[in-house]
Amino acid sequence: MNQHIPVEPVPFIDIGAQRRRLGKSIDEAVARVLAHCQFINGPEVTQLEALLAEFSGAKHVVSCASGTDALLMALMANGIGRGDAVFCPSFTFCATGESVALTGATPVFVDVDETTFNMDAASLERGIATAKKRGLTPKAVIPVDLFGQSADHDAIGAVAAAEGLFVLDDAAQGFGASYKGRRLGTFGRVTATSFFPAKPLGCFGDGGAIFTDDAELAATLRSIRVHGQGSDKYDNVRLGITGRLDTMQAAILIEKLKIFEDEIAARNKVAERYARGLGNVVTVPQVAAGCTSVWAQYTIRLPKGTDRDGFAAALKVQGIPTAIYYPKSMHQQTAYRDFPVADGGLPVSERLSSDVISLPMHAYLDEPAQERVIRAVRGALGA
Repeated sequence: MNQHIPVEPVPFIDIGAQRRRLGKSIDEAVARVLAHCQFINGPEVTQLEALLAEFSGAKHVVSCASGTDALLMALMANGIGRGDAVFCPSFTFCATGESVALTGATPVFVDVDETTFNMDAASLERGIATAKKRGLTPKAVIPVDLFGQSADHDAIGAVAAAEGLFVLDDAAQGFGASYKGRRLGTFGRVTATSFFPAKPLGCFGDGGAIFTDDAELAATLRSIRVHGQGSDKYDNVRLGITGRLDTMQAAILIEKLKIFEDEIAARNKVAERYARGLGNVVTVPQVAAGCTSVWAQYTIRLPKGTDRDGFAAALKVQGIPTAIYYPKSMHQQTAYRDFPVADGGLPVSERLSSDVISLPMHAYLDEPAQERVIRAVRGALGA
């Protein structure tokens, strides 16, 4: 009798392989924190902020507890609140709109570009008109650098400048990517990122950072990060949160940052292999001219009429995991469906939510494993 031999699954994101590569360096970094016992605001936090500033080109970096806190703190520091409209793409993770709603402001959802999946400047203009008709005051826009690729910062920046909006770049998935020769972290008034473990630069827990060239804004962010403190922790001069990055996570990120450039190059090689192997059977992601991507996800679009659930099931049987980012755009979700959407609706976001699916993507996806993925995709599509 033939016994079924389980297929060894391909990791969707392989944090373990990176951990093995870093080896003792992580253990030693953690041990140093355990030795000095400065678990909150230890020396590694300041060191990491300096290294991130050097990497990104931003003058000031304020580390924090998560990517969501990074967004929320940036909005709080800019005085966003009730009656204000903040424009967000609908096709993204909920944290972008969530942070706006938590301030009491109104997220106004706009559509994305069909090719890059990033905010569409024409829909942003329609969203601004929608907000004004509703009696809201347009205040800010949050372009998202989705799946690792920069948004079109020139086009969005031009609309923002014309309307007096400040730009908060949500680079939670795009940190390390560049736009027209400049790394993310210096576009708009402020940039936010996440160090969630699955991100291209991730820690071993939650973490985030905020980037700005504005020294006064950076000082306000540092106050908000610790309950809005002034001259000392019992002199609270504004509303704040507990938004600090743990020293342990900072120590881990310092070690990971040392190999980040190499990992970005490896991710791009993986993306190139996928494009060669799948470009004639699915719609593969396209990087816009003048941009680079860190490939936080490798998200394809299936041919029209494909049963996405059946496709995912066919790959799962062969040990190939998939994920759907995002099966519902934000304006389709229960918590957000009563917020305004740009005039004309968000047809591109809705189409993407119905046909995208993401394949394994990480810096340690070797050619034999990737060939398995490619063969499985082609086989499931009868190609």
